[in-house]
Amino acid sequence: MESVISKFEAYLLTEKRVSKNTFEAYKRDTHQLVIFLKGEYGIEIKDADRKQLKSFLYHLKKNGHSARTMSRKISAIKVLFGYLSGYLGWQNIADDLTFPKLEKRLPQYLTEGEVEKLFEVADLDESDLGFRNKVMLYLLYVSGMRISEMVNLQVSQIQFDTNFITVSGKGGKGRVIPLPQPMMALLQQYVDTVLAKFVSKGSKKIKNDYVFPTFYKGKIKPISRQSFWVILKDLWAKTGSTKSISPHQLRHSLATHMLKNGVDLRSLQMLLGHENLSTVQIYTHLEMSYLRDLYDKKHPRA
Repeated sequence: MESVISKFEAYLLTEKRVSKNTFEAYKRDTHQLVIFLKGEYGIEIKDADRKQLKSFLYHLKKNGHSARTMSRKISAIKVLFGYLSGYLGWQNIADDLTFPKLEKRLPQYLTEGEVEKLFEVADLDESDLGFRNKVMLYLLYVSGMRISEMVNLQVSQIQFDTNFITVSGKGGKGRVIPLPQPMMALLQQYVDTVLAKFVSKGSKKIKNDYVFPTFYKGKIKPISRQSFWVILKDLWAKTGSTKSISPHQLRHSLATHMLKNGVDLRSLQMLLGHENLSTVQIYTHLEMSYLRDLYDKKHPRA
């Protein structure tokens, strides 16, 4: 079974081309199922039936897993048995598993005024480190990139002559993002004057293509998502706000602000790199909420 699971994991990376986070989650979910079947029934995955899969899901639900987590675990199981059925000819015992109903949660986002305050705070630190942090903050908001896409961005992906950057998104699906001239000028300044200082040891410069590199165990690596989150929370605290914040909120914020300013959903979908138009339609709820507030405040008969 170890060989089968290893092949499934290779399939996730090479054929399904899932993101690193999805791969790690599916890997954990699969191993959790293996351990449950072994401990509860003394069997391997190949000997399981639908009743035992549902017993596993009931066990998870009883232990307090949310509907969203349950949905992901069911997705992992379906992908696993879809692979086992398609490639090894096993019976697909997961095809009738149903997903729990998920409550539609509106994305949390910052107002345009809150984004401006965040930028003002970032502008105060004129050190090389402060400048780098400012560029990361500006870029994440202006581009609408996912945090994983930004921290792994390479200089070779920036087209300074055309004001575009190319991004490899979820599942390795690439897209091109246009950037406004002020953002490109800021990136150019950073690359020309500051970047080299983060890849130098004394007089020795180390070869690097990451836009936001860091040294880790003597090697050049891209800055981690967690490190940027710490930077963001520190900057946010300096604005005086007590609201929570996350890197993904900057992406939601850009989407919301662009929608309010008249961008169409199809263009927003392409910018954010969503496969399905339905994924960005949740932002229309935010837009309608905004219109409702505006109507109530401005309408003479409201």
